[in-house]
Amino acid sequence: MNFLLSIAFVVCWSSGFIGARLGAGSASAVTILMWRFLPLAVVLIVIAAATVAWRGLAVRDVARQAVIGVLSQSGYLLTVYYAIQLGVASGTTALIDGVQPLVAGALAGPLLGQYVSRRQWLGLCMGVGGVVIVTTADASSGSGVAWWAYLIPFLGMLSLVAATFFEGRSRRRVAPVAAMTTHCLTSAVVFTALAAGTGAARPPASFAFWGAIAWLVVFSTFGGYGLYWVILRRSGVTKVNTLMFLMAPVTAVWGALMFGEPFGVQTALGLGLGLAAVVVVHRGGTSSSRHFAGRTETAEAPRPAGQRS
Repeated sequence: MNFLLSIAFVVCWSSGFIGARLGAGSASAVTILMWRFLPLAVVLIVIAAATVAWRGLAVRDVARQAVIGVLSQSGYLLTVYYAIQLGVASGTTALIDGVQPLVAGALAGPLLGQYVSRRQWLGLCMGVGGVVIVTTADASSGSGVAWWAYLIPFLGMLSLVAATFFEGRSRRRVAPVAAMTTHCLTSAVVFTALAAGTGAARPPASFAFWGAIAWLVVFSTFGGYGLYWVILRRSGVTKVNTLMFLMAPVTAVWGALMFGEPFGVQTALGLGLGLAAVVVVHRGGTSSSRHFAGRTETAEAPRPAGQRS
């Protein structure tokens, strides 16, 4: 089950980079993001209102989820879309996102009390090598993109890392439908305000635009974003972030099939290293010792308190 969830997560998350490129030619980043989240938030509110997902939640719990939404959706997606709009290739953007597991793995110990084994560190380093090999040629091709544009995805990566650890330190159980509704509603407000403030709120009537919106809602939001938190809670920070190493190779393959982007020996080698990295880390242990209120817990993974299966 965990293996199938991992495959689905990698494919759905990678689809976000493809969807961003699909929509880049028809509208600005904030326009795409506004219309991706505005109708979605309305639908989720209706669904959440018909459930008991909000029962027992305090204003503080909802506010915490709103902060997580700003970090993991608004901040992360805005930087990714803006970078692609500036001309940074989707594969290069995926590569920069691929640094996230190394950062999260390094911070898992001091922030969450999770032990990261040598075998896991080996897998993390292999993963970094894989994504670097995949996109080195693209990053150094001299495409005319401003150097600072490559820094923008780093901001998004750090935003997602912050959201991961903010969630990991939470002790309050929040139902997935309530969490996703809060995240999407927060993003809808943020992106609508940005679009309205920049005069970019009106959507184009083109099929390409609305096709990209449908793609992003179904695959990226419900699939990628939803599975991210499911796997995080089931398997922990280090394992879920190691899967991020596969995004650059998968995006490169997808781009080659869908847009005719080049796929050579370097890409194949990087994909192989990325797959090997996931195998190494998933076979490594993730036991961790955590201390809450004077007691010690041995956890399979650093899940939020109250959400252990």
